[in-house]
Amino acid sequence: MNIRALVARPWIWGFVAAVLVWLIIVIISGQGGGQTVSLALSLAPYLVVVGLGQMLVITAGPGNIDVSVAPIISLAGFVSVAVTASTGSAVVGVLAGVGVGVVVALISTVAILGLSVPPIIATLAAGLIASSVTLSLANGFTAVPDAGLRQLLNVRPAGVPLLAVAVAVVTALVIALLRRTIYGRSLIAVGQNRRAAERAGVPVARIIATTYLASGALAGLTGSLLAAYIAPSADLGTRYLLDSVAVVVIGGTLISGGRAVPVGVWGAALFFILLDGLVNLVGWSTAAQNLLKGGLVLLVLFLAGGGDRVGGTPSRFRRRPRPAAATTTTTGDSTHG
Repeated sequence: MNIRALVARPWIWGFVAAVLVWLIIVIISGQGGGQTVSLALSLAPYLVVVGLGQMLVITAGPGNIDVSVAPIISLAGFVSVAVTASTGSAVVGVLAGVGVGVVVALISTVAILGLSVPPIIATLAAGLIASSVTLSLANGFTAVPDAGLRQLLNVRPAGVPLLAVAVAVVTALVIALLRRTIYGRSLIAVGQNRRAAERAGVPVARIIATTYLASGALAGLTGSLLAAYIAPSADLGTRYLLDSVAVVVIGGTLISGGRAVPVGVWGAALFFILLDGLVNLVGWSTAAQNLLKGGLVLLVLFLAGGGDRVGGTPSRFRRRPRPAAATTTTTGDSTHG
């Protein structure tokens, strides 16, 4: 496979970066890399789930981003643990967490579609509401995560976490959703050109609403599972806001919308988890860690052609097309699995 073929598959670069970081960890630690991979596969699924929801929102077109995912994760964690403790059912608790995400996303959706509030402002406001409720619940919170659910999340047959397998199945379903369903094709069309989609009869408002609700539900699911795996806390979802956006962009999804790459979210998530492990292993300061992360993220974006994706701004280092050359626009599948 030549370089041109690699560039044509932007999701590859996240996996390449993850492998490189893994090799560095193995060299520095002097130990086998199997345990490192198993640990990464234990933590990455949580980022992948919330990342898939963020990916759907970003695919909807310019300006669409869900900044409420972090508060939803924190609030869903408290609600899920509390409901599980009161009902004795982990399933009911997880569903309650998902419901919290849907409710918060519904607030954002009403503001975006009903009041014409910009998505980033609408989701920020909804997130602030969720954060306020979270702080109220955290005060004197005594419930503990369900031991059975925690044990299930730690099951690793043949060293592969069961949760990673389940999230891989979810990823495959998202790929099928985008490729094979009317919703998926409509979402891609809206992201590519909203006005043209409206003229073609696509129910844009319904697609946007469904997308934000799906993102909220997936963030709620992440919070429910993460609270059981670790413990509920007011800052449980803090790191997942920027990380969820970063894994989407690094994974190959267009930040300007119109192209979704679910598999790329996995590669970028593994890259981020392994990168955290590397900087913790060498004991670098927070400033040095952020510098390393920023540099590696920029490198991966450059290799993946990120300069052409972010905001649709072309790189000045790329050769301009000749004025006399004719260009032909073709359309194809905008979802890469």
